Amino acid sequence: MRKKLNLSKSFALIGAAGYIAPKHMKAIKESGNVMAAAMDPCDSVGIIDSFFPEARFFTEIERFDRHLEKLRRQENAVEYMSICSPNYLHDAHIRLALRTGAHAICEKPLVINPWNLDALEQLQEEYQTNVYTILQLRLLPSIVKLRKALQGGVERQREQIQLRYVTRRGRWYHESWKGIEAKSGGLALNIGIHFFDLLIWLYGAPQEVVVTKRTPECITGRLVLEWADVDWFLSIDAKDLPEKTLKEGGYAYRSLTRNGEEIELSGGVTELHTSSYERILSGSGFSIRDVRASVEMVHKIRHVAISK
Repeated sequence: MRKKLNLSKSFALIGAAGYIAPKHMKAIKESGNVMAAAMDPCDSVGIIDSFFPEARFFTEIERFDRHLEKLRRQENAVEYMSICSPNYLHDAHIRLALRTGAHAICEKPLVINPWNLDALEQLQEEYQTNVYTILQLRLLPSIVKLRKALQGGVERQREQIQLRYVTRRGRWYHESWKGIEAKSGGLALNIGIHFFDLLIWLYGAPQEVVVTKRTPECITGRLVLEWADVDWFLSIDAKDLPEKTLKEGGYAYRSLTRNGEEIELSGGVTELHTSSYERILSGSGFSIRDVRASVEMVHKIRHVAISK
């Protein structure tokens, strides 16, 4: 069993009906803390009973805001707010957290446009609170080991990296906010941001960004990083899945190779949200500074002209 932290903290959560919310609820519980309140305009949130059945729930952001303010005035304020809402609302919901005196823990991507990071940094200073994000791939034991090896190399060599990530999505995707680029940030941000962050973390700052294909279902390109050349492919089209994956009934395929050898990306994945929370609560969570390079790079990917 996990060792729980000594002092229980009070949490609120926005986006309780979303796919990723249960991972955050589980992380709050496993790290020894309490979710006092949750909000989502959709009321299909029975999952709350599996973790915090006593939590207050709201379908209107105004009533949720009022409740948080009430708790604050009663000197029982929530200390952290977990944000699992659609991408385009992250900035506004982070601002709500900071304004109510809570630290924000926000799912990826932290924001859609890089200039929003500047404003959030100013608000951190103004309200004396912090903005954290979830970059769970950085916590994979295999990735931590690889980074140590790369940084410890006496004569570091340039490497050839290939990223291929296909995660099948049905017709619903394009009818939801995820299919609207202004709301999701497009495929590069919505499904690619973790991988792009990881590549920058391992191989340094981007020096060149090339996009060779950009459609609603697929985006491909090349990156020149400080220590690596990267060919990348992102898709939500089932036709791009390998035949073996399709025959096995799978819906997703991800591969990251280094000089032709596969980099392990699976071990311990189910525990990474809890590990992320434990890092945040111990004062070593990932901050705005950590995500800036990847957010800026994906912004370029979204807007650069198509090359061959």
